[in-house]
Amino acid sequence: MSDSLDKDSPSTDDNSQLEIKPEFKRKAVRSYVIRAGRMTAGQKAAFDRYWRHYGLSLFDGVIEPQRVFGRSAPLVVEVGFGMGDSLLAMAKAEPDKDFIGIEVHPPGVGRLINNAGKEEVSNLRVYMADAVDVLNDCIPPESVDRFQLYFPDPWHKKKHHKRRIVRADFLQLVLSRLKPAALLHFATDWENYAEQMAEVLEAAEDFVSEGGASPFVERPAFRPITKFEQRGARLGHGVWDLLYRKV
Repeated sequence: MSDSLDKDSPSTDDNSQLEIKPEFKRKAVRSYVIRAGRMTAGQKAAFDRYWRHYGLSLFDGVIEPQRVFGRSAPLVVEVGFGMGDSLLAMAKAEPDKDFIGIEVHPPGVGRLINNAGKEEVSNLRVYMADAVDVLNDCIPPESVDRFQLYFPDPWHKKKHHKRRIVRADFLQLVLSRLKPAALLHFATDWENYAEQMAEVLEAAEDFVSEGGASPFVERPAFRPITKFEQRGARLGHGVWDLLYRKV
């Protein structure tokens, strides 16, 4: 790994202790809860060693992807990458593309940048921030070639459905960041949420399903199967993939 990856994180206080927390703007309803997950020593150390290279800040405003990555390449944006294993696998499998991941939970961010740094993955950057804020303030219009949202919080109680991230307003925001003919890919293991996703997408005139008459497709080869998904399959749980193209 080059020396540029070994600098201190910019988010330090007077005692040089990292303030590891997500960035967001205040809003009435959020699609997530900040969970107090404990970070391992390795995950904490990753912020010291690798955040300066991999980390992007919500408060730096609109990015220029070509400057961020030092090249011009197709851009993939993923919201809610969890512990980051599948996102890292995709970045390694598709070195011709650049990947930006957005996640609010520090342990997952720490794990991803730690593993990416050790493997010297260069086509990946990360926001530890609210996804809606990042899409609004940081991702340029019509700059994204593929947008990914895998297994978002289903908020399964009906009274909490308003917290689900996939809504018409969110879809319009994503649409504005996609290039013409770009792909949008959702996946969920909650059938009720899959049906809601399909309804929102089918109501949008600017998307067409890659599944033809069906809103659902077989898992695309570029999406790795997660350990969580494998466990669910053994228990008989279904997974629904929705792949749409901007028209």
